[in-house]
Amino acid sequence: MQNSNGHRNTIQRKIILETLQPMRSHPTIDELHNEVVKEFPAISKTTIYRNLRVLAQNGLIQRILLPDGLERYDGQIHNHYHFQCDTCGLIFDVEINYLNELETAVAQKYGFAIQAHDIVFKGLCDKCQVCEVTIV
Repeated sequence: MQNSNGHRNTIQRKIILETLQPMRSHPTIDELHNEVVKEFPAISKTTIYRNLRVLAQNGLIQRILLPDGLERYDGQIHNHYHFQCDTCGLIFDVEINYLNELETAVAQKYGFAIQAHDIVFKGLCDKCQVCEVTIV
């Protein structure tokens, strides 16, 4: 069976999507693989990687590229921003209004045809702030 984009809907893709969607950790391929193999030990990292690419192309998940160089994946597909803690490295969703006016301003100034934008806030999460205060 193929979806509207011509890609086959596979059992592996369904398993990966159902594992990723409830995760709030924005996992890497390795982290997602570690979760999937708990229920489906035979699934390979290559299968997960290939299916994540298709899921992202089809708009069913978000592929997040962060300065740490690792690709991370988000099962939440609505437009939103992220925060990455400089100390523990965790990534959190930032639920504020998506600023479409940024795209408009940049497009008007530079003539770009902008399709989307990503913003990643960086700093210390609340838990790491407490640790920093305790250490000092």
